[in-house]
Amino acid sequence: MVRPAPAQEGRVQKRAVAARHAADAALATDAALQSREFAWTPADFARVRKLIYEHAGISLHEGKQAMVYSRLARRLRETGHRSFREYLDWLESQDPREGGEWQEFVDALTTNLTAFFREPHHFELLAAHLRSKPAGTPWHAWCSAASTGEEPYSIAMTVVETLGPHAPFKLMASDIDMHALKKAAEGVYRLDSLKGLSAERLQRFFLRGKGANAGLARVKPELRRLIEFLQVNLVSDSWPFKEPFDFVFCRNVMIYFDAPTQRRVLERIHRVLKPGGLLFVGHAENFSEARDLFTLRGKTVYERR
Repeated sequence: MVRPAPAQEGRVQKRAVAARHAADAALATDAALQSREFAWTPADFARVRKLIYEHAGISLHEGKQAMVYSRLARRLRETGHRSFREYLDWLESQDPREGGEWQEFVDALTTNLTAFFREPHHFELLAAHLRSKPAGTPWHAWCSAASTGEEPYSIAMTVVETLGPHAPFKLMASDIDMHALKKAAEGVYRLDSLKGLSAERLQRFFLRGKGANAGLARVKPELRRLIEFLQVNLVSDSWPFKEPFDFVFCRNVMIYFDAPTQRRVLERIHRVLKPGGLLFVGHAENFSEARDLFTLRGKTVYERR
């Protein structure tokens, strides 16, 4: 019998150990999931993956099982269902067009991680883009993942600082999560979440709360009036826009979509952008395969062909 070389034998042993550790971890995860309040089976997870993909285009990988269980278990408690199978049967009997539990289901499985002026280089490039056209030029823009409002308000602050408070500018700010949109439209934030903003911006764009509202700050009306908040599902058959955009922010959204869904959404963004319009994407997103639609203009910024 031919023995493998020592180095090769070591690699084989390491792979075997790694495989055993992975199997042990999987068994531990399965045991933990099964010991929880509700039974949770691979069939339940597969069904959730199918429904959220069909309804919102979100592609959940196997590592999201614990997160999905935790978030949807709250829905089971609130709706009084005793098992995931019972809850999902009931969910599928609802009309998605009416929102209701379908909206709660989507909201539970979406992630709203955001901050004011996140990825600051984008706002520097946006300011330069705004200065590139003659004064008085009307601007129409879209923030497609508004979340709780930090991103659209950062865009609006950049516009006011660059073009002045009376610039002809309108921003459509959308999200699929209605709970997040409601908070965004209210424009009220804890002061500790505004620590990244300069004292000048805080004074110019926010009103500090007093008395019972101490520790809170509200966006000033001059900023709020520039934004229209609305619900948009990026994978739905139609978007409610009637005129093309000068620029679009679609950041850290595509990472939740598989490649075919990404392509469909990019094609539709291409159709609602003006030629030469800019698309701002997330730091982990790369659309080099869409060269027929967009040209890389800067760091994670693309120009519509």
